[in-house]
Amino acid sequence: QVQLVESGGGLVQAGGSLRLSCAASGRSFSSRPMGWFRQAPGKEREFVAVISATGISTIYADSMKGQLTISRNNAKSTVYLEMNSLKPEDTAVYYCAAAVIFSTSAQTMGNPGKYDYWGQGTQVTVSS
Repeated sequence: QVQLVESGGGLVQAGGSLRLSCAASGRSFSSRPMGWFRQAPGKEREFVAVISATGISTIYADSMKGQLTISRNNAKSTVYLEMNSLKPEDTAVYYCAAAVIFSTSAQTMGNPGKYDYWGQGTQVTVSS
């Protein structure tokens, strides 16, 4: 069992930055790839980024490459998502999720079905 709690969302002006955190409980965190997704009102859940269990490998959504840095601290059971140059279209609820196996395929890791634990989400609102 893995429980995930996101934090760090809020209201930010366009061009600003935010750092989201996702704290995990459960002994399997350090063996799991961790991903971030987002969902805007009326839209499907969208892949943002994923990091392998060791932190060596990362994959980013093409739409947000250059804006993002995903990282993790296994000693603290926490994964982070740093977002820069935010735009109003980045407004969404951001979710972290835990997968079982890491793949270098963006298509595979971008599939929400590959993740078996999800947090409740944190709201990010970017004003123009």
